[in-house]
Amino acid sequence: MLPLDNSKPNTSAILAGLIDDKYGDETLEELALLAETAGAKVLAKVTQKRTGKDPAYYLGLGKVQEIAQMVENLGANAVIFDDDLTPVQIRNLENLIGVQIIDRTTLVLDIFAQRARSLEGKIQVELAQLQHMLPRLTGKGIELSREGGGIGTRGPGETKLETDRRHIRRRIAHLKKELERIKKNRRLLRSSRKYPVISLVGYTNAGKSTLMNALTGAGVSANNRLFDTLDTTTRALTLPDGRKVLLSDTVGFIRKLPHEVIEAFKATLEEVREADLLIHVADASSPKVDQEIATVKSVLKEIGADSIPTILALNKVDKANNIIIPGEENTVEISALCGTNLDLLLEKICKLLPQTREHALIFIPYEYGFLLDEIHENSYVEREEFKPDGIEIEGMIDTVLLRKIKKYLY
Repeated sequence: MLPLDNSKPNTSAILAGLIDDKYGDETLEELALLAETAGAKVLAKVTQKRTGKDPAYYLGLGKVQEIAQMVENLGANAVIFDDDLTPVQIRNLENLIGVQIIDRTTLVLDIFAQRARSLEGKIQVELAQLQHMLPRLTGKGIELSREGGGIGTRGPGETKLETDRRHIRRRIAHLKKELERIKKNRRLLRSSRKYPVISLVGYTNAGKSTLMNALTGAGVSANNRLFDTLDTTTRALTLPDGRKVLLSDTVGFIRKLPHEVIEAFKATLEEVREADLLIHVADASSPKVDQEIATVKSVLKEIGADSIPTILALNKVDKANNIIIPGEENTVEISALCGTNLDLLLEKICKLLPQTREHALIFIPYEYGFLLDEIHENSYVEREEFKPDGIEIEGMIDTVLLRKIKKYLY
């Protein structure tokens, strides 16, 4: 896939994809949103219904020739396809159409490259880009300079990306080692955490960051755009029952989430897989909310997080009409922006979050009064009575702490 000429400030693209029986041409609508998010101007959409992908051109030869004519008539400088393309397909399409050919994964990773802010995020994006690019270098004979601009040319390695396959493999190996180091650090952090973890998951742009801000006052970016959140954000939250938890917000999902993204973002997605509770945020105002819910469930299953207790938070009810989600348990209709039913959501969290406390009556002698701070920090104290030789405390006490102070149990 050739880089765009730096003299062209914008990508003017034609979108192309296959129509299937499940989604029809809806994935092309999403592709248009992705293209616009990446900074492209969509000039036209071309679809074709066929039983399978053409091994040489993805679409039929006649349809590709039609696209080539549209490129010339409309002045497009790129064609974006709604699936991954093989090296053969890319080469044939470039030769026939004569402009940059971009597949879906390249497009998604370009958006990720724009959004990544942390070192971990940048490493994960670069790794995914290189893993996607490596098999597509075969036989191209083209030096891919990243000094140009446009979709597919952004990212941590944008100044110069050698096409030497050994160099790219070495770089991939290095990035994997860096991610493994990050994963080990994350495991250490998780093992030292005192509090349960709740992860926000959902389709991109469903309102996860807005909900994070509403519940914790985190102040994270919550713009109305795809993949606005890429790097994981974690904030403390005190529940109505007094328990303290960590609320984590991470990357949103889409249909056809590229395998390279799941593979490279395992360090981030582990936060989801290791959570004690998931809040699945869905956009209730979306006409495709049922399909978006199904997509998120599919990704959760792929990363091994489908067995974690989950609350379905139907967000944006202030904009929705006739919300009907059959067969869904533990559902709460909310508006994170307006604050609607957030109290009900918190009550549902208290009910479903695995209990880490048990009712106990303890007596702490005054000489061990230093334990009071830890008790109040990790427990819900219902009654506290000061007696001549110590303090009697009754309440829901953290189970780990109880084992530590079991000799003071009544």
